[in-house]
Amino acid sequence: MATSSLIRVGIATLGCKVNRYESAALEEDLQKNNFLSVPFNAVADVYIINTCTVTAFSDWQSRQLIRRARKTNPQAKILVTGCYAQIASREIAVLDGVTMVVGNDHKDQIATLLQNKTDPSACIFTNNIFQQEKFCNMPLATFGDRTRAFLKIQDGCNSFCSYCVVPFARGNSRSLAPPEVFAALAKLTQKGYKEIVLTGIHLGIYGHDLNPATNISQILQQIGNRQENTRIRLSSIEPREVTPDLLNIFKDSDLLCPHLHIPLQSGDDRILHLMKRDYDTLFYRNLIDNIYSTISNIAIGVDVMVGFPSESDKQFENTLQLLENLPVAYLHVFPYSPRPGTAAEKLQPRIPQTVKNERAAILRNLSTQKREKFALRFLGKPLNVLVESTKDKKTGLLKGFSQNYLPFLLDGIFSSSVNKIVTIKADKYLQGKLYGQITAE
Repeated sequence: MATSSLIRVGIATLGCKVNRYESAALEEDLQKNNFLSVPFNAVADVYIINTCTVTAFSDWQSRQLIRRARKTNPQAKILVTGCYAQIASREIAVLDGVTMVVGNDHKDQIATLLQNKTDPSACIFTNNIFQQEKFCNMPLATFGDRTRAFLKIQDGCNSFCSYCVVPFARGNSRSLAPPEVFAALAKLTQKGYKEIVLTGIHLGIYGHDLNPATNISQILQQIGNRQENTRIRLSSIEPREVTPDLLNIFKDSDLLCPHLHIPLQSGDDRILHLMKRDYDTLFYRNLIDNIYSTISNIAIGVDVMVGFPSESDKQFENTLQLLENLPVAYLHVFPYSPRPGTAAEKLQPRIPQTVKNERAAILRNLSTQKREKFALRFLGKPLNVLVESTKDKKTGLLKGFSQNYLPFLLDGIFSSSVNKIVTIKADKYLQGKLYGQITAE
């Protein structure tokens, strides 16, 4: 252990924005309890790996990080937490070097667990996640040195899509009460963040579990009545949860970023049924058209999965044709990965990995085309861009994102503009980025 009074801790995070929020909150809590944050690749006394288990590759990445920590300092404690830890605690506990496995249901107690840990054998701290009835609030006052902060306001999922293991890792839906949401937003705003991303595992059912119940539209309306200068962005929302009320709030708000990430998963109705999704392709197509007719400058991102069991060439072609015809801004493409305990795990026939890779490549190429087409719509038009603190590695230019999620590289912008929302007029598009110069602050 370190000879100084501070215990060095390095944290690595895999997966979603919720995990990233929880890691930031955990780091803040550890710093209050006599721990010193160091980079994960530095020599530390404790390594914490906040894992993801969405795919088998995510599990593999988690194990690789355990090996890396063990190699960096064989004497260090290694604590594994997050969704993989919740699902496979015993499997992880026997891995070489692992000191402690902490499920999502104990993640807020990690500082205390580390301080009390004396047993040299690996300890497991997980319970039945479905017994968690209340939102586990991990308060966060600052989000590192970033210009954009995340705020977790919801956890868990009740949907049980056939391919998805997340409900087993996160439990039932639980929401942060509105007064606590407002207080957390106020803290982050006071710290100077100009954009806050609201995150959750199933964000669109925010508030359904509260008493009195509320919903995502109502909380956004209330946030809009309180916030003044901080942009609000949603991380992701399911198709059935994009209601007319929600769209009207987006249309009428200057603070809500015109950007929605709406999972599709498949453009074939039979595959959607096997996935246990609650919509068909006609519903999705009409939804996207309605959104664009209501908010013309909005960016819509889409999750899509390839290689779901029994997906034929024709069914993949249906997905491709649907996405070609939809006016979306970008795609997130994922090859199907069988997850233990899910309904789809037993479905046959399995699609060969080579076929999944080919289909994924086709859709990623389509995504590149979609990004360019969407970006070119805004050449010569003024856009509000939040200037970030980090520079582009290739060009050395400052970078940022517009309110509708267009990535910018900024010519003639100096460090005095960092963490400011400035008006930029784009003059060219190159390799996935818009370039532009400031026209107003």
